[in-house]
Amino acid sequence: MRSNLHGPLSAYAARLHATVGDGHHVASPLGAWLLLAVTATTADNDPAGADGAAAELAHALGTDLRSAAEVARTLLDAPHPLVGSATALWHRQGDSGPAAWRAGLPRTTEVGALPDQAGLNAWAREHTLGLIETFPLKIESEVVFILASALATRVSWATPFDVADARALGAASPWAGQLRRALRSPSQGHRCAIVSTERAGDVIVHAAPAQTTDGAGLVVLSVAAAPQVPPAEVLAIAYDLSTGAADGASPAGGRSLFDLPLGETPLWTLTEERVHTWARDGREERHTAVLPCWSARNDHDLTAPALGFPAAATTLATALALRLEDFEARQTAVARFDRYGFEAAAVTGMAGVTSLPPQGVARTAELRFGNPYAVVAVATDTRAGGVTGPWHGVPVFSAWVAEPEEVPEA
Repeated sequence: MRSNLHGPLSAYAARLHATVGDGHHVASPLGAWLLLAVTATTADNDPAGADGAAAELAHALGTDLRSAAEVARTLLDAPHPLVGSATALWHRQGDSGPAAWRAGLPRTTEVGALPDQAGLNAWAREHTLGLIETFPLKIESEVVFILASALATRVSWATPFDVADARALGAASPWAGQLRRALRSPSQGHRCAIVSTERAGDVIVHAAPAQTTDGAGLVVLSVAAAPQVPPAEVLAIAYDLSTGAADGASPAGGRSLFDLPLGETPLWTLTEERVHTWARDGREERHTAVLPCWSARNDHDLTAPALGFPAAATTLATALALRLEDFEARQTAVARFDRYGFEAAAVTGMAGVTSLPPQGVARTAELRFGNPYAVVAVATDTRAGGVTGPWHGVPVFSAWVAEPEEVPEA
C-alpha cells in the first residue's frame, strides 16, 4: 500500500530547506520527518497535552499524530531494498518509560541504554554504509535520551551518463569555464522534459533511474529554472514533479518542442534538422541533458520551532517522565552524484538535556569477557504480484546543488 506522505513531506521539506538557506547543500527532510513521526508514537493525542506540544508536533508533521506514527511504522518495518533505514531511542539507565508506548514504536526501532560517543559513531557508520563516520550529537553527562534516524543509499544508474565538454553547459553558465567535462544523458534510459509551471514558468527536468532490486529502485530528479527564480521555488517544484517520478510518468505541463521557438535560452538550445522518422505527423522530439557531477556534506541545526523538534523533545520527555531543561537536534547529510551512480546518507539526532545530577562517586567494573538546481531522490517500490509497497514515490533525499565537481579521470 502506498504511503500518503507526499503532501506532508513536501511541506516539511520546504521549511527545512528554508532554514538551511540558499547555499549548496544536501539534506534529508524524510530523515527529520521520520524522527518526529517516531516521537508521535509516544505522544498523548490530546492536543492540549504536554502544554500543547502534541498540537505543535502534529502541525510540524502536517498530519495527525496517529497517522504520522502509522506511516513511520509502515516505512521502517517494511524496509526498502535500496534505501537502508534505521531508528533508535536510547535513554539514561533506568528511564525506560512505560511499556505501553514502547510497544507502539516501530518493531525495528532499537531501544536501550545510552551508548557512549564511540557507540553512537559506530551506529552512524553501520547504518549509513560508512558514508557518515560521526554521529551529529555529542554525548554529555546531562543527556537523558537520544532519538536517532538514519537513511542511506548507494545505487548505480541503470544506464550510465556519457561525458561531454563542460562548455555544453552553455555560454551563460559560470560552471562552463570552471570545469573541463560534464555529464551528458545517454540516448536511452534517462528521461528529459521541458515543463511549464505556475511557480516559475518553464523549467527543465532530468530523471536518472537506478538499477532495480526486486522491483525496488530509486529515481534521481534534477530540476532547473531561470537563474532569477529563488531556490525555494525550484525545490518546491522538484517535490511537486517527484509525485510521478517513481512511475516513469511524463510530468504534467510538459511542453512540445514544436510549440517552442528555435534558438538559445538560458536553459536550453533548440535546433531542427531533416531526418527520416516514423513519428506521427513526421515530427520527432528528442531530448538530451548536460549536468555536472556534484557532492555535498552538511551539518544542519534543527532546533528552529517550525521544524517541530522543540515539541518532539517535550513530548518524548513527558513519555519518559523526565524533567527536560534543554534539547539539541541536528542532522548530518552527505551525497554524491556522478557518471555511474548516486550515493547519499543522513543521520538525524535529537537529545534531551537535564541539569547535572548531584555530585557523587561512581565505580566501573570492566568485565573481562574479551547553476544551482534542485535534486530529489525518490524511492520506487513494486513488490511481488505488482503490489505497490509503502516506499513507492517517497522522496528520500533532496539537495540544492551550487558547487559542481570535475568528472574523475577514473
